[in-house]
Amino acid sequence: MALVEHERRGAAALLTLNRPEARNAISPEVSREMAAHLDAIEADDDVRAVVVTGAGEVFCAGADLKVVASGRANEIADVKGGFAGIVTRDFPKPLIAAVNGPALAGGFEIVLACDLVVAAGSARFGIPEAKRGLLAAAGGLIRLPKRVSLAIALELAMTGDPIDAARAYELGLVNRVVPAERVVDEALALAGAIAENSPIAVRCSRRLVKEAVDLDEAAGWRRTAELAVEVFSSGDAIEGATAFAQKRPPVWKSR
Repeated sequence: MALVEHERRGAAALLTLNRPEARNAISPEVSREMAAHLDAIEADDDVRAVVVTGAGEVFCAGADLKVVASGRANEIADVKGGFAGIVTRDFPKPLIAAVNGPALAGGFEIVLACDLVVAAGSARFGIPEAKRGLLAAAGGLIRLPKRVSLAIALELAMTGDPIDAARAYELGLVNRVVPAERVVDEALALAGAIAENSPIAVRCSRRLVKEAVDLDEAAGWRRTAELAVEVFSSGDAIEGATAFAQKRPPVWKSR
């Protein structure tokens, strides 16, 4: 049985954490399987976006504490992309989390490594590591202050208390809250909407938005100019305008 299931859904790849009996906790084996799938997806030009979800009623409960207790915690992150094969990876395609249930500790950090988030109403988000004498070391303490206010990030980090999907949506951590049975379909619909657009325009737009968090305005304008050259030289700008004028779907040239 695959610990991470990999399916193609149109122009999207669907990756499912498949340890429901262990609340989809991340083991070294899960991290390695996820890293291998992401390698394959990165090399496949026909895949335009990736949806990550969990089997059963939990998205991911974080690191497998049995592995941690055995002294093998470092093995979970000792793969390309770090924890779960994803949190430190500079992945070039959009990542969408389809959060079907609780996403806690490392599970929340996987969510924070994604670009967009669709959550079930039953989802909960939190980094409870402080309650266990641990540190959220898979990116949560780095990414949270970039997604929410400093006060909220500190509250989540220091209390370890979770928030529900409605609160996460209110804070801007979640793009959509839908019934649990629609989470994956809604995430795939987002992936499909992205896939209709120019790959290079999506890639460069995503890159600039993410980089802009750490750039001052002058540096932001310089980076915009650099990426604009990359996009316009691809030919997709001409194709997009031509297709619009001819009232037909564009045929993108970039990959």
